[in-house]
Amino acid sequence: MKLTFPGGSLVLLVGPSGAGKSTFAKKYFKPTEILSSDYCRALVSDDEGDQSASRDAFEVLHLIAGKRLQRGRLTVIDATNVQANWRTSLLALAREHRAPAVAVVFNLGTNLCLDRNRLRVDRQVNPSIIEKQEADLQRSLTELGTEGFRNVYVLGSADEIADVEIELQPLGS
Repeated sequence: MKLTFPGGSLVLLVGPSGAGKSTFAKKYFKPTEILSSDYCRALVSDDEGDQSASRDAFEVLHLIAGKRLQRGRLTVIDATNVQANWRTSLLALAREHRAPAVAVVFNLGTNLCLDRNRLRVDRQVNPSIIEKQEADLQRSLTELGTEGFRNVYVLGSADEIADVEIELQPLGS
């Protein structure tokens, strides 16, 4: 599958923990293009798993995303983004800076995400949280097309993700 990202766009990676969003981001995008909610939590609390730091972390993430979009820079949001209210604030930021928004959805199923989570050596997420994130994602699948994204790409298997081809268009395309 070919994924096309207009220059200066805001790209939201959407999927539960363990779906492979961070791995995907690192494979296809420059480190400076990726804004990770986990990394922002670490910036404000020295612990990327500290959920009590989420409000501050997302404030930092939004600030940096706004500055990047203002400069016409591709900005990739590496967070679960499975709830509409989180996407809404990011979409508003894209509109404010006249940046196209693209969603890349990782719809791999609960079992694969849980299996990957068990294999994590750095930090595991509570399985009940992953199950809730998966339920939120399934509810979101019908909404994403009406939220204001220029493109919504749904990746439904690990093989599909492995076969992705990325096209980055020049700014203004």
